[in-house]
Amino acid sequence: MPNELQKYRFVCTLTFGDIYGQVIVWLIVIFIGLAASVTLYNNPVQAFLVGGLILVLTLPFLLFAFVTTLLNHIEMRPVAVGEKKKRKDAAVASSAGVAPAN
Repeated sequence: MPNELQKYRFVCTLTFGDIYGQVIVWLIVIFIGLAASVTLYNNPVQAFLVGGLILVLTLPFLLFAFVTTLLNHIEMRPVAVGEKKKRKDAAVASSAGVAPAN
């Protein structure tokens, strides 16, 4: 089994644009929650509880969205024999402080 894992390379293709929409939606929800909290300022304890409740209830959904997006952008790509040798040569050259030859 260890030999099988050496034939593949894990690549993360996640970019900021993939999560940008999620962040914007979460910020909108938070600002709406803060607006609702501000309307309850005549009772500060209730205002604090409403703001905290909205934050606590929305944070798990945000984390779930981030994690699933991240997992959807992790790929296992097969490593070709020539590419494997090139990467090994480059690693040896970089550890020796020599620029790899092209």
